[in-house]
Amino acid sequence: MSETRKPWHGVIVATSLPFDDDLSVDFGAYGESVAHLAAQGMHGVAPNGSLGEYQTLTYEERDRVVETAVANAPEGFTVMPGVGAYGGREAERHARFAKDAGCQAVMCLPPNAYRADDRAVLQHFERVASVGLPVTAYNNPIDTKVDLRPDLLAKLHAEGYIVGVKEFSGDVRRCYEISELAPGLDLMIGTDDTVLEVALAGAKGWVAGYPQVFPRACLALYEASVRGDLEAALPLYRQLHPVLRWDSKTEFVQAIKLGQELTGRRGGPCRPPRQPLAPETEAVVRAATQALVDAGVN
Repeated sequence: MSETRKPWHGVIVATSLPFDDDLSVDFGAYGESVAHLAAQGMHGVAPNGSLGEYQTLTYEERDRVVETAVANAPEGFTVMPGVGAYGGREAERHARFAKDAGCQAVMCLPPNAYRADDRAVLQHFERVASVGLPVTAYNNPIDTKVDLRPDLLAKLHAEGYIVGVKEFSGDVRRCYEISELAPGLDLMIGTDDTVLEVALAGAKGWVAGYPQVFPRACLALYEASVRGDLEAALPLYRQLHPVLRWDSKTEFVQAIKLGQELTGRRGGPCRPPRQPLAPETEAVVRAATQALVDAGVN
């Protein structure tokens, strides 16, 4: 791993969180998962994001997830927790805990208690940035109903509040506008099923879900994509796309946890309100994942 890599660069896995049958957090299994991802060549983890079901966790659980990730991260391996919260005070609190725990950066959603305007977004990120850790914004207008538009991202970057953005809108066209309006803002792939397109637009990292299921293949895809090596990237992208597209669907947590189970890792159940996959949906995810397993993808 390059010593010059910034903490938010490379493949940063948005980790799922294993629960026991009583839906308590299995911190031992989570720590093992972090260590496994590091051993597979990933560059870091982003705990307490949407894939980590952060909305269902208590503060104490969120804190312990961060501590567990840090404890199992080898030298040079990034821990970039999500600090998503309804309010700025809460997001700032989570960022401060991350700093005190030894994390290298945080990932921050805009306020999502209501449809925040630009003033509210700027104040929100100002609070989180005041903690002193690098902040990567997470643009997910589908879930938060707040769109971090390219011009708003440029303002946030100009004020020194953010260093990068996980772009989850699915609109690859805006990636070029972001680079024009804020050349120093690092673009990060946010949707697994736009890896190639966003990489070609100049991405510096990938906050990723499916490397938990197929770490080596996803790493090879990312590296070929950012090199612009279409000969290597495109066949692999086509092969992986039947599973990668589930990262952008409502059932992405359940789909990725099923993939972990099918590849011998710990996935397990989800907390409410997430329900098990409907039988017809599970059949599609299972078939797509098993086809890759049978083809020797890992």
